[in-house]
Amino acid sequence: MNPSSKTSATILGCLFFAAITVFGYQIQQTATDVKALDRTVTVKGLAENEYPADIVIWPIQFSAASNDLDAIYSQLESQSKLVKQFLLDQGIAESEISMAAPTVTDKLAQQYGSQGNVEFRYTAFEVVTVYSKQIDKARAAMKNLSLLGKQGIVFTTANYDLKTEYIFSQLNQIKPEMIEQATKNARLVAQKFAKDSDSRLGKIKRATQGQFSIYNRDQTTPYIKKVRVVSTIEYYLAD
Repeated sequence: MNPSSKTSATILGCLFFAAITVFGYQIQQTATDVKALDRTVTVKGLAENEYPADIVIWPIQFSAASNDLDAIYSQLESQSKLVKQFLLDQGIAESEISMAAPTVTDKLAQQYGSQGNVEFRYTAFEVVTVYSKQIDKARAAMKNLSLLGKQGIVFTTANYDLKTEYIFSQLNQIKPEMIEQATKNARLVAQKFAKDSDSRLGKIKRATQGQFSIYNRDQTTPYIKKVRVVSTIEYYLAD
């Protein structure tokens, strides 16, 4: 082999060795990077705020009893007018008041009724419902409902399906703010974890938003709602 061929072979060998070295370093570096990307921490961020309800559904049920069918309908009609006028006087708009058809029961017509001990053959009830955004006026009217009781109207409260209900309908308006709060709280937890583990907090790998829940603050203040959401976020960790 002549000198020029030996020189070319030597150069080619050096280049090949250099290429192998660079390629091996790149593989090692890639493996290191992949391993670093595997280091994550998953945290949860809570946001919980209180908001006043903005809609009230208030069913007012009253009853009557008589042995005369015409008389009981007349009694219910008179009572419903008194209830409606009372609500108007309390500042409730007429458009926010609705009246259901009365329900009348003939005790003597009941299959298992005791006909011998019936004081009143007919019993009836009617429901007037307030659907209003005027929470304060409605609550004030509830406190004054005894004024109607003094006029001989008998109210019934045993029906569980006719409980007063308070609604918070502005969830879509507060969602962005609460999601931001939950995300910030999650990041604070992740930063504390990274600090305690001598790491740096990286970017978000994945995030999931929990469902929003709305419930009463407590049993005595159903017109104040608690809105809650929990976000779950996974962050990368780096040295």
